Amino acid sequence: MAKDKQFLPGNDLIGYLTNYPQEISFGDDPAETVFDRYHTPDFVLYNDGVPLDREKLLAHVRPARKRASSIYVDVHDTVIQDDRVAARYTLGAVMRKGGNTIATEIYLFGGLAADGRLRRIDQISRILPAEDSKYE
Repeated sequence: MAKDKQFLPGNDLIGYLTNYPQEISFGDDPAETVFDRYHTPDFVLYNDGVPLDREKLLAHVRPARKRASSIYVDVHDTVIQDDRVAARYTLGAVMRKGGNTIATEIYLFGGLAADGRLRRIDQISRILPAEDSKYE
């Protein structure tokens, strides 16, 4: 996986959306290292209005690393303009126990730092019904 600026959200939003979940979930580097590569120290994600800072996001990722056997990202639309990014994509995870797929449709609006890392995300998400998941 890239450890340089190749997949920074401000340079390659599609690369970030597809590579970051793989790196944070299955990469060799600690989750903290991967997270900090792509996000500023004061990063906050507002998911459906709920604020999640670095520590809350890392607490969410750690157990997910053990529960998912694979993940996929299907990017539908992206826009990068100045210090803003937007995307519409589907994130799916195949669970180790039972092999069920959980797919989430995500609408992301983000703010970038000068170095191309994300400093804030506001996103709206919805869990897709199993029959709508192409990987089920």
